[in-house]
Amino acid sequence: MQKTRKSLLLLTLLTVMLCTTMAFGQSVYKDKPYLQDYSIKFYSDTIQVKVTHVAADRNGKIQILTKEGLHQVHDGQFLYPGTIAADNSYRFLKYKKITALTSYENQLTCLTDSVVMSNAWAGTLFSKHNLPNAQLFAGGKDFTFLVSDGKSLQLIKKSESLWTGKLDGDDILGLTFQSNADQFWILGKKSVYSFSVKDKKLTKKLDGQNFTCFDVAEKGSRIVIGTTDGYLSFDIQSGKAGTIQKKLPVTNITSVKEIHGKIWFGSDQGAFALRGDGKYDYYFGERWLPGNKVIDITAGPKNSALILTNRGLSQIVFKSMTLEDKAMLFEDQVRKRHIRNGFNAALVRMDHGNLATGYMEDSDNDGLWTSMYLGGEIFRYAITKDPEALQNCRESLDAMERLYTVNPVAGFPARSFERSGHIKELHDHERWQHSPEKEWDWKSTTSSDEVIGHIFAFGAMAELVSDPVMKNKAIMLIDTVMSHIVKNDMYLIDYDGKPTMWGKWNPAYVNSFPTNVGDRKLNSSNIVAMLQTAYHFTKKEKYKAKAFELMTKYGYLENMMRTMKEIGKAPENADEHAKHMSDGWNHSDDEMYFLGYWGLYRYAFNDTLKAKYKAQILDHWRAERPEKEGAWNIFTALTGTKEFDLEEAVWYLQEHPLDLVDWVIKNSHRKDIELLEPNFRKQATKEVLPPDERPVQRHNGNMFSLDRNGGNGTSEHSAGDIWLLPYWMGRYLGVISAPVK
Repeated sequence: MQKTRKSLLLLTLLTVMLCTTMAFGQSVYKDKPYLQDYSIKFYSDTIQVKVTHVAADRNGKIQILTKEGLHQVHDGQFLYPGTIAADNSYRFLKYKKITALTSYENQLTCLTDSVVMSNAWAGTLFSKHNLPNAQLFAGGKDFTFLVSDGKSLQLIKKSESLWTGKLDGDDILGLTFQSNADQFWILGKKSVYSFSVKDKKLTKKLDGQNFTCFDVAEKGSRIVIGTTDGYLSFDIQSGKAGTIQKKLPVTNITSVKEIHGKIWFGSDQGAFALRGDGKYDYYFGERWLPGNKVIDITAGPKNSALILTNRGLSQIVFKSMTLEDKAMLFEDQVRKRHIRNGFNAALVRMDHGNLATGYMEDSDNDGLWTSMYLGGEIFRYAITKDPEALQNCRESLDAMERLYTVNPVAGFPARSFERSGHIKELHDHERWQHSPEKEWDWKSTTSSDEVIGHIFAFGAMAELVSDPVMKNKAIMLIDTVMSHIVKNDMYLIDYDGKPTMWGKWNPAYVNSFPTNVGDRKLNSSNIVAMLQTAYHFTKKEKYKAKAFELMTKYGYLENMMRTMKEIGKAPENADEHAKHMSDGWNHSDDEMYFLGYWGLYRYAFNDTLKAKYKAQILDHWRAERPEKEGAWNIFTALTGTKEFDLEEAVWYLQEHPLDLVDWVIKNSHRKDIELLEPNFRKQATKEVLPPDERPVQRHNGNMFSLDRNGGNGTSEHSAGDIWLLPYWMGRYLGVISAPVK
């Protein structure tokens, strides 16, 4: 666990530096196993059960001490929480007044009002003490234990009292043992003491204030001490304490524990672990923890960490897997819970993360999200020839094709379709129309981001899928929608005979925006990409002629080549629409740009234009680099550039959580992030947080979003567009390898 999660970024960087090169001389990430973290949660009834300690033994048994006695975990697996129930395994333990619990020599061991005891070692550990109010204990060598009631200390071995003592004017909060020096450490509210077992000598080592918890760390070289306002380290050899650390996710420390060389902290707002680079992995909210008030932390079975909270237990598991292993888990997630009539859909209206309670919801962007999932499956099939991937492509292509046939407008794609009779229950029900097909309705007002998604997926399928029926269908659909647009003077015309709000690529609309408003550049880039794709596969001159007309006569090439540094708010004399469209950076625009770059670069009319397009793509990518957005980095690799932040793309893929449920997420309170002043790009922090610490979102979201406050556990995102698209594209482009044994 020393190289888990973000600390693996350093390993990834080294791996990328040492990896082989492929086409274009680009670096390739060799897909070796890394440690993927996820949470198994166990909930408790906080009204009846007050938890105090957690421990695990060599058999993998997890035991929890509560005010009502010993409890154990029941059931529980990833995404399917378990419970905490009374542990009646040893029925006579209910008659013992157990006050503390630990793992000694990897066996469950208890402290009662009269003894230290265990059911291991055939029950022979039954060492009596003389502190009837004992609440703390720690085990040393050869079954020697130090026991405390918060005021007094007693060293015992085999029921013999070896020493007794007290701290000088301080209450005792914690005990721990340093094996390499055969000495115990005692934490007071305002002091730290050592106790030599050999010399039976109690020595004050440090004065302070507001101490709360501590542990011996780094092979017995230092003591890490938590306080109500940060933590500090005490160097055992020098006897000196370092500066208190406050640049933390949370400064009110409730628990400290070194687990397999990694220092973990509990707080009243989640848990966090110290990374090798001095930063922290932060675990907040029910993506990770049943409750955010951490009571206890300890090592768990099979390289896991146990985080005991006020609402139950979390087992943070670190599992060795490759990116392909993760991809196959997400492939399973999509097929089981996120395919609605062939569309890639979200699961919504769940009851607190209960996957059995949700339903798959229609979306304004069913065609777009499905295009992105379909693109991923196309790339998967292109490199693996997996018949399952081909069937996934076939089913989603059927859904995409039906968008064009379910409505009566020639060449017009619906946003979505659904069974009729319940329009008022559907999202944005005012957009729904009755279909000529009996018992079906379709959603109107299709936007430009839908169309660019369609053309991206259809183009990739026409190029990369060998099945002649699917290939011809994809080309037919490209021709269908592009003929509609060209025929209607570069507008997308809805059922009412009017252009949709966003389906406008006509020069009168596009060039009405000031040059620094993003839509002028975006719409120019998208329409040229779509016309190029249409010409590439149909060879119809009308598409090529229209593209060159727009680029030369109407300045679309100039619009496209305008640098991203020029994009900003509309000037004061601009119309209200332009001002509205430029109030801040639009991340949906980024999504449309990069999806369009596939056809823009790959199907360029000539090498001169291709070079210009590459410059445009790289200019955009440079503006996006702070977001470390995996998809945009991978898309940029299609140009053959040697620099496209491969290590950040891999970081995105590795650090993305397996749990895609919309839990409440909070980061704005953190003391270890540097907040920025409000800006046009809506970049909230100097450095973007890892995907598993921020809200789950699609590629059109702001990667600098810090919090998600509503709907705790009410929906689950599909990995189809969020994760599988960049991964399988990376595999197809050759910048991510197949698993390396």
